[in-house]
Amino acid sequence: MPNCIDAAIAMVAIAKAGGIIVPVNNRLALPEILYILEDANPFAIIYTPDSRPVIAQTHISPKIIKIISGSPIEGESGINALMSAKSVKPPPFPETGSDDALLCYTSGTTGHPKGVISTHRNIVVGQCWLGALEWQLSNKDRMLCVTPMAHRIGIARLAGSFSTGSTLILQNLFDPSETIKLIEAEGVTHVGVVPTIVRMLLPCIENNPEACRSLIGMLATGEAFPTSLKERLSAALPQLRLYSFYSQTEAGLVSCLKPEEQTSRPSSIGLPASGVEVRLVDQNLKDVELGKPGEILVRCGAPGEVTVMRKYFKRPEDDATVFVDGWLRTGDLARRDEDGYLYFVDRLKDMIISGGLNIYSREVEDALISHAAVKEAAVIGVPDPKFGEAVMAFVICQKSIELPSEADLISHCRKFTASYKKPRHIRFVDQLPRNSAGKVAKGELRKLRDNI
Repeated sequence: MPNCIDAAIAMVAIAKAGGIIVPVNNRLALPEILYILEDANPFAIIYTPDSRPVIAQTHISPKIIKIISGSPIEGESGINALMSAKSVKPPPFPETGSDDALLCYTSGTTGHPKGVISTHRNIVVGQCWLGALEWQLSNKDRMLCVTPMAHRIGIARLAGSFSTGSTLILQNLFDPSETIKLIEAEGVTHVGVVPTIVRMLLPCIENNPEACRSLIGMLATGEAFPTSLKERLSAALPQLRLYSFYSQTEAGLVSCLKPEEQTSRPSSIGLPASGVEVRLVDQNLKDVELGKPGEILVRCGAPGEVTVMRKYFKRPEDDATVFVDGWLRTGDLARRDEDGYLYFVDRLKDMIISGGLNIYSREVEDALISHAAVKEAAVIGVPDPKFGEAVMAFVICQKSIELPSEADLISHCRKFTASYKKPRHIRFVDQLPRNSAGKVAKGELRKLRDNI
């Protein structure tokens, strides 16, 4: 479902009934949706009329309950009819404790999505209490959600509104000019964003800063927040308090850079959030020296108790790898200064963050290789002024087949992956650089990326 009131109602109803919410981004391609449905094996699917063609192609079991946000047809139940047919008396609340509440899918190192299980305590303590503490949210605030509710960050906005008693305003589809109108019309005080959204909003803000006079707080995550972007934002909206934070679907909120620290340490991802422990380790899981880069390990109580996920869904082998003595391995590199502030360095995994959305190189490579004319493909991230990073592909083609165009390959990829994952740059090469083990040397490819 897209961002809408019915999606919010459905999520809250599932949580109250003791079920597990499995949000699915409606921007995903059909193969990606099929994979999630097969892996999650849901007992019911809730969708909008626009998604009927997708549901029709999924070949789901006839036993699965189909609930639609709108007028139902044969074989469907309508959300409005379900609500109107039930008693207005609140149902008995199940004992929540640490039971599972949320199953979010995030791409894995192989390119296949992984299901991340979060508990009620993860949401209530990690997303609500800790978020209110770090960002000073209260029942007087009016939060605008422009990021997809299918992501944990969008769900955090929903959960936060319930825990603090604040007002949540949902934007169905992000559009800069419409967002500015919403901020002015609804008296929005806070907005959750990724830097790409800020890049797209800034021209509108700079043209009409008065429309954003009610805006006092911005929560930003998903990728590094460029200093130049911070400076433009501050000049346009001097009253705005920016909170840039580092988070992960598996780890939850890890660290936050407060408004008063944005100018003194603009390149930092902040200090660890309250109660969150962070270690930086080398490849042998030994703590690195101060100032040296190391993999970020996170701990906050036992898994599933506060911020860190309980486990992966049906992936015990990944659980055994990602958890080390109670610590969660994030797969990200950072360094720490003498005052304890963290600085993001790089990702251990071959992941690209474009517009705040994670893209693994392997899934794009698989889509490219599925084209009959492609022999080999290797994908890396390249700087992009609008999205932070964009996908660049190096492709070796079959000599016996007509050479495809760049547009042909990009269009082909869109059949197998979400549109935002498609390559924006393609270079045709005769060979790929490899290391002594025969693996593609992506470090060598990155040296070539400035020549696009």
